[in-house]
Amino acid sequence: MASLKTVLVPLVALLVTVASASNFYNDFDITWGDGRAKILSNGELLTLNLDKASGSGFQSRNEYLFGKIDMQLKLVPGNSAGTVTAYYLSSKGSAWDEIDFEFLGNLSGDPYILHTNVFSQGKGNREQQFYLWFDPTADFHTYSILWNPQRIVFSVDGTPIREFKNLESMGVPFPKNQPMRIYSSLWNADDWATRGGLVKTDWALAPFTASYRNFNAEACVLSNGASSCGTTTSPPASTSNAWFSEELDSTRQERLKWVRENYMVYNYCKDVNRFPQGLPTECSMS
Repeated sequence: MASLKTVLVPLVALLVTVASASNFYNDFDITWGDGRAKILSNGELLTLNLDKASGSGFQSRNEYLFGKIDMQLKLVPGNSAGTVTAYYLSSKGSAWDEIDFEFLGNLSGDPYILHTNVFSQGKGNREQQFYLWFDPTADFHTYSILWNPQRIVFSVDGTPIREFKNLESMGVPFPKNQPMRIYSSLWNADDWATRGGLVKTDWALAPFTASYRNFNAEACVLSNGASSCGTTTSPPASTSNAWFSEELDSTRQERLKWVRENYMVYNYCKDVNRFPQGLPTECSMS
């Protein structure tokens, strides 16, 4: 069995803090959309567009295995019914891991639904949905994923909205072994996205646009799959990597409770009809 020192030394070497003055040209590749995705303002702004012919998307050049990742988004304004802006981390393969933000568009004046999910080893079905306490189309807001060996925390402007803890000791799979890239896309999902598909996309309003800026990642970056940060739960010996063992303090726990009590609109852990054989194991801990 490897000593703690031999595990931590390569781990610390892998930790790369990406400067907050990130440049989309350096950090991301546009992957589809036939010109509908654009990097603007000398790399400081990225926009995705959707029209009747196609949506668009991008992905990170780096793969990550644990990190604290921030992105500022401004969502499709006005009548965005039928559209989905997805922003997520995902690995590859049939037993993939994934950590999802999805923003479900709506009619003008109705709130967006922020849809979250966690997949581990190809299994998801862990949806929680929220309204936001502001208009996400009026300005940029910061959407963050903290992913360390102990927990996954979804946050909005620094306010945690969801925590998914590592409960492997109870038999609950947790994403910890597969590196993930960041992906984002803007696409048409009017068969389900708005009121269960009852409200369709109004193509007379196209193109629809979502905007991105101020990407920041403090993260373990993997190169050529040669190393993994997932072999230890001990934090690196550096205060700048405090995220690796970060947990919610009492103030943030209170904020999380405030969001759940006032803005949560769906929680799979309360959906007894969906799980007639009993709620998933982790629900007893939430």
